[in-house]
Amino acid sequence: MAYYFDEPSRTFSEYLLVPGYSSAQCIPANVSLKTPVVKYRKGEEPALTMNIPMVSAIMQAVSGEKMAVALAQQGGISFIYGSQSIADEAAMVARVKSCKAGFVRSDSNIRPDQTMADILELKARTGHSTMAVTDDGTAEGKLLGIVTGRDYRVTRMDPATKVETFMTPFDKLIYAKEGVTLKEANNIIWDHKLNSLPVIDDNQRLLYMVFRKDYDSHKENPLELLDSHKRYVVGAGINTRDYAERVPALVEAGVDVLCIDSSEGFSEWQKMTIEWIRGRYGDSVKVGAGNVVDREGFRFLAECGADFIKVGIGGGSICITREQKGIGRGQATALIEVAAARDEYFRETGVYIPVCSDGGIVHDYHVTLALAMGADFIMLGRYFSRFDESPTNKVTIGGSYMKEYWGEGSARARNWQRYDMGGDSKLSFVEGVDSYVPYAGSLKDNVGMTLSKVRSTMCNCGALSIPELQKNAKITLVSATSIVEGGAHDVVLKDSNNTVK
Repeated sequence: MAYYFDEPSRTFSEYLLVPGYSSAQCIPANVSLKTPVVKYRKGEEPALTMNIPMVSAIMQAVSGEKMAVALAQQGGISFIYGSQSIADEAAMVARVKSCKAGFVRSDSNIRPDQTMADILELKARTGHSTMAVTDDGTAEGKLLGIVTGRDYRVTRMDPATKVETFMTPFDKLIYAKEGVTLKEANNIIWDHKLNSLPVIDDNQRLLYMVFRKDYDSHKENPLELLDSHKRYVVGAGINTRDYAERVPALVEAGVDVLCIDSSEGFSEWQKMTIEWIRGRYGDSVKVGAGNVVDREGFRFLAECGADFIKVGIGGGSICITREQKGIGRGQATALIEVAAARDEYFRETGVYIPVCSDGGIVHDYHVTLALAMGADFIMLGRYFSRFDESPTNKVTIGGSYMKEYWGEGSARARNWQRYDMGGDSKLSFVEGVDSYVPYAGSLKDNVGMTLSKVRSTMCNCGALSIPELQKNAKITLVSATSIVEGGAHDVVLKDSNNTVK
């Protein structure tokens, strides 16, 4: 006879936090959102932590290199999507790792034999007015000069004018050599009143650009997540098919943490993948696993050696696994059970394995609820897909700006490896949709607003850290009627089409 759970599976919207005692110290400025990413033993420090409890999903429509840099600047981690060639994914990781804090890989480059028309086209595409002129037009080419908006006049010059005729040539440039520190580079910029400083190697090949504006950005992002070499921290997704080739390439590229991207983690395929990584690299390569929705799934992956475990099946906004296959579990219920299993495992073994809640986040307060229910960090797809930094197109739909967003199980992504059940290498049926989400602007502004709400709510609960929130939070189920009561009701709302006099 099938096993029946006693309670229905519930979503975050069915719960509310109940305020607790707040001391005079409970102000948002005092709240720490630092959280472990990988497992550690009691009394030890984890090898990798984040300054905010947010990671971006392993999706084509979410986690490219721009997202990785932007999220690391705010203190979180992006997991570069694995549904691409091994070479392309490794190259993405390498480009993120080449961006030391303040040292930027040039993404606006041009050859000297190109024209002012090419300059204008490149500026329109990238939005950058400072361009490196290299012998081959790449970011790694031999630096021959620099072009800025001050070097040409659109109204007075022929669009066919060659770049080499109006660029600032190399012999007139102020530059720095490989090995310069960020402090030294910024001092050169300030001493010479520069807007940018190229950094080159001994062969005159361009390595980085350091910009005056990034000095302020660095100061404005005190939570940025850096490795020991002052490079941004980045993760990457892998699958259970080509890990023997993909993992070495990603490790060589400098990836900080891996995650098996799978719709269902309670399987021998994941065990085999983790065992291969441990056999090849020991504990030096960190790898998360999942997804699971109950105690058994957690225990299985814990004993396999996962560094963190993802929770959630079918709760994503573009996921239709439950609709297609009738499998999954309400995200809140799944998280509560898995977090309890995590704590039980910690008491038994002294090993703490962080839990990542993946899916089901609709409102900002759901993030705080997920943390209170035991999540160490949250993986978000739709949330991050709305921002400038996601790799998708911004389009106009019905007069409103939208961003494209599609699931890894959609026909568009065709990421059959994520839904692999050991059969043919193809996507038999879709488990995700192709959609649009409202465009929301920059990542920094939106993440800042979300985390302001999280910190404020934590103060209402009398907690100044995520462990304190998990220990002290009081959570209540809410009825359908009280959910209605929680929003605006029994009033006539003002809007552009309804003016109340």
